[in-house]
Amino acid sequence: MNQEVRRVVIIGGGPAGYTAAIYAARAGRKPLLIEGLAPGGQLMMTTDIENFPGFEKPLPGPTLMSAMRAQAERVGTEIIGDYVERVDLAARPFTLHLSGGELKTHCVIVATGAEAKWLNLPSEKEFQGRGVSACATCDGFFFRGKKVAVVGGGDTAAEEAGYLTSHASEVLLVHRRDELRASKIMADRVLANPKVRPLWHKVVDQILGNDEGVNGIRLKDVRTGECMDVELDGVFVAIGHAPNTALLGGQVKLDGQGYIATAPGSTRTSVEGVFAAGDVQDSKFRQAVTAAGTGCMAAIEAGHYLDEHNL
Repeated sequence: MNQEVRRVVIIGGGPAGYTAAIYAARAGRKPLLIEGLAPGGQLMMTTDIENFPGFEKPLPGPTLMSAMRAQAERVGTEIIGDYVERVDLAARPFTLHLSGGELKTHCVIVATGAEAKWLNLPSEKEFQGRGVSACATCDGFFFRGKKVAVVGGGDTAAEEAGYLTSHASEVLLVHRRDELRASKIMADRVLANPKVRPLWHKVVDQILGNDEGVNGIRLKDVRTGECMDVELDGVFVAIGHAPNTALLGGQVKLDGQGYIATAPGSTRTSVEGVFAAGDVQDSKFRQAVTAAGTGCMAAIEAGHYLDEHNL
């Protein structure tokens, strides 16, 4: 692996990483982008995207990610398909340990994203993108006038269920306990909505469907073990997200939910010269367009850092 010290290395190949690469390359920073184990991020599992500006018709997530990647390469980004195992931020320049060697860089943009927590059912994986989703804001529009279920009992589930009531005809809220774990104000609000029907003491045993997608859900009562089948059109898993921060080894400050903490209105982290963009630092919005926006911010701020330190 080339031993020259890089100006800026971007870790992660999703909307945030590719956008940061585009801006950094156009500014003459000669960025290196390390795509990681899941190039394209969560959008690679999205069948149709209708809310990314600039496209009149829906487009598959992999198509959008392929276009972003090609644009980043065209403007001068070097992209490698390796992944970062760990980083050493104690000494400068920083050292990144990859599966295929190590490299040094003056500046790092962490854009490793977050992963939705799933139920780990074979049927769940089978129907991802065909009626199973982990993002109501992303996919709720496709379930207008339809019956859906939200699985979970925390703030995420309450928020997703509330959002879906503006699209779906009925929202089943599936939870293993007899009350939500969400904050009281959120729980009270969602349960007061006439479109929401809670199903207490239930867990998902299987997601049902056919070649056209999801058409039902099998629920198990945690008290009796009895199962029941419910006809519906979509299932939203809302049991939280896990930001991909393990490679940092605790060297960068995280917030209370485990996301990288950044300065208000900035992508700066607790370590000078390290910036964070996209879902790895955003527990609230988690959208492709907001990830791209913070990728732009990170590239600009990284450029200012390099200039200020004559790097």
